[in-house]
Amino acid sequence: MAGKKDYKGLLPIGSVVSLTDTDPYILICGRIVCAEGDERIYDYVGCLYPEGIGKDDELVFFDREAVEQVYFIGYQDEYELMYRTEVLDKLGELEIIDGEMVEKEAADE
Repeated sequence: MAGKKDYKGLLPIGSVVSLTDTDPYILICGRIVCAEGDERIYDYVGCLYPEGIGKDDELVFFDREAVEQVYFIGYQDEYELMYRTEVLDKLGELEIIDGEMVEKEAADE
């Protein structure tokens, strides 16, 4: 089994990137997410840029390893920085149980 996933250093919401397997730019609109009916947890969900969110099937789920280039880093203020240090940086290993994303330690207790 792979080592524990580290959620430190994720790009903020609103960042615009290109991925290794897609042509258009992607606007990051969510972090640490899973697609409906999928047991995998992704670093990001995004939509096509500049079109934005149209239909659910146009959402792109991907991990940071798929990012080829960062074109724009999203808005960062004290709330983003606090969210990073208080939530993202402290997340343990996650898993999907009954359709809910939970930390493994919490699920095992």
